[in-house]
Amino acid sequence: MEPPMEPSGGEQEPGAVRFLDLPWEDVLLPHVLNRVPLRQLLRLQRVSRAFRSLVQLHLAGLRRFDAAQVGPQIPRAALARLLRDAEGLQELALAPCHEWLSDEDLVPVLARNPQLRSVALGGCGQLSRRALGALAEGCPRLQRLSLAHCDWVDGLALRGLADRCPALEELDLTACRQLKDEAIVYLAQRRGAGLRSLSLAVN
Repeated sequence: MEPPMEPSGGEQEPGAVRFLDLPWEDVLLPHVLNRVPLRQLLRLQRVSRAFRSLVQLHLAGLRRFDAAQVGPQIPRAALARLLRDAEGLQELALAPCHEWLSDEDLVPVLARNPQLRSVALGGCGQLSRRALGALAEGCPRLQRLSLAHCDWVDGLALRGLADRCPALEELDLTACRQLKDEAIVYLAQRRGAGLRSLSLAVN
């Protein structure tokens, strides 16, 4: 249901149609907001409460979220606000959050989005095995995962991923220096037939 519109503060010509008068679900969300860059949407929601409601409705229906579209750095509060209602994400990329992203930030997002198929966490060094366990257990359709330069990824974490992600096709373990031969052998035995891409560079 659309929220009540705020007064525009100016005269409106008889018969004129305002932007927010257009059908939200049939016109604005699928044909307009989908073409607006995420950074511009954040500015748009400051215009009025009605625009804020429209943008939040759009964010709740996102299938793909790349934090790089917001900017080279994104504050923790901003990420939480952007993803608080998202429950249908299929792709999630959080590299710009690498300096502060923690299990407490990520795990609730994973729990709300079990349809995730692609997750990029390259350089997110503040995470732990707990985040990877939540991903492996809660997102069984996962196909692509980047953990490049995540020093916390160890053999036990990789085993959980190999056991619980039967659809895994692409895995980036660049510079995951805790990994030993045994963990890679286990991954190959469990998921090798389905893997199309595996990076073990700088290990």
